[in-house]
Amino acid sequence: MAKKQRSLCARSAAALIIAEVQNRGRSLNGVLTEFLPQLNDNDRSFCQQLCYGVLRWQPSLVFLSNQLLKKAFKNKDADIAALLLLGIYQLRDLRTPSHAAISETVNAAKILGKQWATGLLNACLRNYQRQQDELETSLKNDAVAFYAHPEWLLQHYQQDWPEYWQKIMAANNQQAPMMLRVNRLQASRETYMQQLADNGIKASELSLCDQGVLLDSACDVLSLPDFETGRVSVQDGAAQLVAPLMQIAPGQRILDACAAPGGKTCHILEQESANKVLALDISAERLNQIEQNVSRLDLNAELIAADAATSDDWWDGEQFDRILIDAPCSGTGVIRRHPDIKLLRRPEDISALAQSQQRLLDKLWPLLKADGLMVYTTCSAFKQENEQQIEAFLQRHPEAEEVRFERPPATSRPYGYQRLPGDDVMDGFFYACLRRR
Repeated sequence: MAKKQRSLCARSAAALIIAEVQNRGRSLNGVLTEFLPQLNDNDRSFCQQLCYGVLRWQPSLVFLSNQLLKKAFKNKDADIAALLLLGIYQLRDLRTPSHAAISETVNAAKILGKQWATGLLNACLRNYQRQQDELETSLKNDAVAFYAHPEWLLQHYQQDWPEYWQKIMAANNQQAPMMLRVNRLQASRETYMQQLADNGIKASELSLCDQGVLLDSACDVLSLPDFETGRVSVQDGAAQLVAPLMQIAPGQRILDACAAPGGKTCHILEQESANKVLALDISAERLNQIEQNVSRLDLNAELIAADAATSDDWWDGEQFDRILIDAPCSGTGVIRRHPDIKLLRRPEDISALAQSQQRLLDKLWPLLKADGLMVYTTCSAFKQENEQQIEAFLQRHPEAEEVRFERPPATSRPYGYQRLPGDDVMDGFFYACLRRR
């Protein structure tokens, strides 16, 4: 853990953060929240860039570091192991001058109080420089290292998508673009894009999303015109396609069953702000995120911290016209945004998640009115969580029928619609709409 009295630089902080993710199984976002406030603005941005880049390419970087070391680091030196990955990443993928990448990485070891490691890091990084062509050639012979994905994940993509798995790998290893959703209650997309242009921010329309905007390059949200007053939200286009599937009309009662951080809750209310929307999340802490987003957009929703599948604890007995289940999932469609998934997710997680998803579907289905719609979505690319989940649900519930769309949100599958990572520059996402007959 970081010591607040220690004056960290971007590289030393990044090494500590990566060590927390690699060795303690913590989420990148959670650890960044602890460390970034200790850095100045410039270091904060560079630290984030380093963390995301190293975790994105971690299997490749570990392979290369193993070729440079005579023996592995001890667990207590996980920060130095991470520094070596940082150094290699800078030499491979960043425009940092090589002399600066090496010297500053070595200096970071001193900041971490590990003077003994400076000579080792310097030697390894200079050896990588000298042997780079040879090392990179050997990397191509190792599938895990070459595609920068753990073996089980690689095999699962190959099994589900034998024609597309290489495309998925490439998309997962790219930096995700920044997309916006314009609040239709405040402005049209055209009006807001003119505001962006007036502020020197280049952007284009997301053709599949009526209120979607794609920025040419990412920026601080606070630099976006009228962000704080709710004119715009940050949301990937794949997620923006969910609310329109719900066919929202005035006077409906709507349940968003797994609502945090609240992007889809707000989008639902932007369709019809007078509707009664109940937003649930199992985490009281994450419910605060929904509250902040709803408040910023000047919208109103009822918020409850509860397990959606345990309806006796929160349901008042009145059925809903629309139910959204944005189900907890493997996140294998959004690895480009959360590269730590490669390290944190385990193969046995998939079956456990599928059981949780089945429970949500079965427990919430009776809460839907006759002729009501339930929309089921995940940010997974795995069939077990998606089309196979819907197929099994329809077999268990003969009173349910799937709604098919003239304007599909993604590629049509036997059940539902699947967007693979990178399709139309968007995240990977699954959609299914069910009507209660």
